[in-house]
Amino acid sequence: MKGEPLLAAIDSPVNDRLWSGLYGSASREPAQGRYRALVSGLLSIAERPAMAGAGALRGKPVADFPETSGDIRLFTAPGRTELGGNHTDHNRGKVLAASVQLDAAAAAVKRNDGLVILRTAGYPDAVVDIGNLSPDPAEGGSTEALIRGIAAEFASRGLSPRGFTAVSDSTVIPGSGLSSSAAVEILIAKIFDQLYAGGELSALEIAKMGQKAENAYFGKPCGLMDQIACASGGAVAIDFQDLTTPRIAKIPVDLTALGYVLCVVDTRGSHADLTEDYAAIPAEMKAVAAFFGKKDLREVSRAAVVDKAPELRKALGDRAIMRALHFFSENSRVDEMREVLEKIDGSLDLPETQRSLGRYLSLVNESGDSSAQLLQNNYSPRNSREQGISLALALTKSFLGRQGACRVHGGGFAGTIQAYLPANYLPGYREEMERVFGPGAVNVLSIRPIGAAELILE
Repeated sequence: MKGEPLLAAIDSPVNDRLWSGLYGSASREPAQGRYRALVSGLLSIAERPAMAGAGALRGKPVADFPETSGDIRLFTAPGRTELGGNHTDHNRGKVLAASVQLDAAAAAVKRNDGLVILRTAGYPDAVVDIGNLSPDPAEGGSTEALIRGIAAEFASRGLSPRGFTAVSDSTVIPGSGLSSSAAVEILIAKIFDQLYAGGELSALEIAKMGQKAENAYFGKPCGLMDQIACASGGAVAIDFQDLTTPRIAKIPVDLTALGYVLCVVDTRGSHADLTEDYAAIPAEMKAVAAFFGKKDLREVSRAAVVDKAPELRKALGDRAIMRALHFFSENSRVDEMREVLEKIDGSLDLPETQRSLGRYLSLVNESGDSSAQLLQNNYSPRNSREQGISLALALTKSFLGRQGACRVHGGGFAGTIQAYLPANYLPGYREEMERVFGPGAVNVLSIRPIGAAELILE
């Protein structure tokens, strides 16, 4: 659609169901206002030309709308929450994850040249000439690097990406473990896919593009879990035994129907100088695997590690063994969590549903305990004064008593925890946690069924 008809369609009651499905009925009107702002921002770019922020075009003004063509189109890519499988994916393990209502969104229009212009409020314009698809060291760690890397992935598949102009924003909280960077990668890939590849790429293929761009162009050695969850939609069980073609299965999760809410609590801890802590986890797990002549722990058994514990202690130290034991228990736990969720969905028996829910929450607590005691990623051993995650977990357990569950969320060491609580506990829980960690620390998540998508309005 063109600008004015699209603005009218955003507010049309005919499309209310779409907004409610993505963001919840209570957030429909804010969502409409957000997309109106994106479209209006795109229409106003002609009044404020883009200024290149990185790479070869750095600091140069770029004229825009004379080179654009076609309709304005709307896109979304959700953030994700990890439900189970803390630090298992990098050793070819199993994970449960789900897309959430917090997302990266954009209004975009095709260009007739090879420029990609992405404007995001609060950031310099990202301007990339995708006529050159070689990595640019000057772009490392930037949005420009992701755009160029994703365009290169399309080209490597025989597709022919061209330019676009887009205005975007994101409600995915940075540093929250909700994968704000993966949401942006998947959003960019989805725009290319819909504009120039007919929208025919699978969620897995788009996820791989995002991961490779982050690895080779952005400069971060991430796994594939975040991108798969953001691209797929709903809750998914992912088995990384085959890294080239991980097994992905949709899993039913409806916490609202069970009277529970899912939250993440941002402890406002700093992620600075934690690279060494994050890197040590996969490195130590892989070192245990290497002791047995294997590449990763998926090829090793728990029994073998326990049997060789005396030799492993001398060779690698105690923590490496405990992290390996976490991998084995967490991997098995993912299987049981999936089975329990499937029982809940398929059961019309209320007592059976309650038993299954109780078991699922116990497994969440077990995952959190294993992360704290064996994986040891609740705080950095190099900064014992800052233990926001441990404190948030302790306060949550005290508040919930025998109800609900909680665990570290994401990579750990700083950032967020995840909590499941009865819906009527939410006001008191929010008050208690935000008294300690500040206003806005508690964020309620809903699992949305739609992954990365172009939004088609009537």
